[in-house]
Amino acid sequence: MKRIGILGDIGSGKSYVAKNFGYPVFNADYEVSKLYQKNRKIYQKLKKKLPKYIYKFPIDKIQITNAILANNSNLKKIIRIVHLEVRNRMQSFLKKNKHKKFIILDIPLLLENKINKKKDILVYVQSSKNNILRNLKKRNNFNARLVNKFKKIQLPLAYKKNNSKFIIKNNFTKKSVKDGIKRILKIIKNERNSS
Repeated sequence: MKRIGILGDIGSGKSYVAKNFGYPVFNADYEVSKLYQKNRKIYQKLKKKLPKYIYKFPIDKIQITNAILANNSNLKKIIRIVHLEVRNRMQSFLKKNKHKKFIILDIPLLLENKINKKKDILVYVQSSKNNILRNLKKRNNFNARLVNKFKKIQLPLAYKKNNSKFIIKNNFTKKSVKDGIKRILKIIKNERNSS
């Protein structure tokens, strides 16, 4: 099983690219929102740490947003609680898919939280600032301040790009993404055959 990690800016279309590989995807954001909706234990832990902001179950985006925007340490508290459970879910996902040729890791803090392994194939999704902004504004819960808070805890994009084996240009057309993925998979398969 080869692990492909998707990196890039917030709103660059990482999840869209990840889905289009056609292999099992572990989407950390999706797992987090499932925890907020269904996991009472996570709710109790968050409520204990942030009683002013987390007060009803299932936890909705508004409670989380208000907590994060209130002060800088709240985001760290949330990550500390949620991150462990997301890691557990990732382990289950890896076990379940261990016989697959490839698995795709769509994890915003893949490098920051040292979830990546040395042998992971890192793919950087590159999009123009205009396209990213247009994409973010389409999200029904878009909040510029929130996006900036998340950017502050991430490694510089230049670092991510330099540490990626491949760059895929996403100009938000199906063709650009499909062509990029096809090229990447072809190179990986050729390298496997020649080694």
